[in-house]
Amino acid sequence: MNIQNIVDFSQAKTEPDRYRPAAEKILKGDPEQTIYNHYNSPCGQMSAGVWEGEVGQWKVNYSEHEYCEIVQGVSVLRDADGNAKTLRAGDRFVIPAGFTGTWEVLETCRKIYVVFEEKA
Repeated sequence: MNIQNIVDFSQAKTEPDRYRPAAEKILKGDPEQTIYNHYNSPCGQMSAGVWEGEVGQWKVNYSEHEYCEIVQGVSVLRDADGNAKTLRAGDRFVIPAGFTGTWEVLETCRKIYVVFEEKA
């Protein structure tokens, strides 16, 4: 292992993966999303990259643990009981596996993410 194995997000030439949540999960808008998944661990349990989301709201159900850092835009994360947290550029947080609720993008949002999926 050497310095060439370091993944520098600013220099990665990752192809974007564009998608929308499943139609039954969309609550508002047309929340097109783009992922630049810059890293996948050899064991397949961890990945990291950049996510971008357009205005809209959809249901979420996390099977993985996710560290997020918002670098642009505004989103609102709501739990199943309706409690809300507004997320803005500079916010850093972890969404634990098992979280259910909604993600709403109010202004086009960009985040850095690190995801860890526990083995069953």
